[in-house]
Amino acid sequence: MIYYDIYYPEQLTGKELDDYLANGWYRMQQMIFTTDVILKENRLLPVFWLRLAVEKYSSCKKHQQLIALNNKYTVDCGDDVITSELEQLYQLYKAAMNFELADSLQDSLLGAATTSIYHTQCYTIRDEGKLIAAGFFDKGEKSIAGILNIYHPEYARQQLGKYLVLLKIAYAQQQQLDYYYTGYISTADSKFDYKLFAGKEATEVYNRQQQQWLPWLSVQKERLEDWLI
Repeated sequence: MIYYDIYYPEQLTGKELDDYLANGWYRMQQMIFTTDVILKENRLLPVFWLRLAVEKYSSCKKHQQLIALNNKYTVDCGDDVITSELEQLYQLYKAAMNFELADSLQDSLLGAATTSIYHTQCYTIRDEGKLIAAGFFDKGEKSIAGILNIYHPEYARQQLGKYLVLLKIAYAQQQQLDYYYTGYISTADSKFDYKLFAGKEATEVYNRQQQQWLPWLSVQKERLEDWLI
């Protein structure tokens, strides 16, 4: 079992990012790390890494309804540039959430660094010019990794976080990428289960013991901790 292995690369190619992701590592600020447990509210929670096999993804009625709900908004995607407008949105989002977040968007994405070693893209969503949501993701050669989604609290009913997930899936499809890495899930906290929203049929979970990704539907969530023994 691993408790936070951390590496601080000076640079990272898209292929190298793909390789790290495929071995259960993930980006945090300008480092890359892996773990089998996280510390939350003085408890150690076991976690397991997930990814979406893009070719296996199939849009369902719930996804289509969510897209229809938000298709009135203006969507754009471009290189990640931290602006005052994005920082203001982050602070609104942070104040409304009941979990711990970095002090600023700058700190969340860069930490103490001034430039990024990652090729980060950002989806922005606007309502008649007003920035209401943003979703950040890192791009490798054959995969993307979802990093952060934020939204204006006044638009919580629009499920913009999930809508951003669907936008990132669409991006991966358009770019003919293989995988969309979504982060981890925990057997001890259902708060992370939203990462299965994109579709259990296309989701895979990483078994570190076997060093392989297994279809989510082939495992039982409550038995995942057996992999940590």
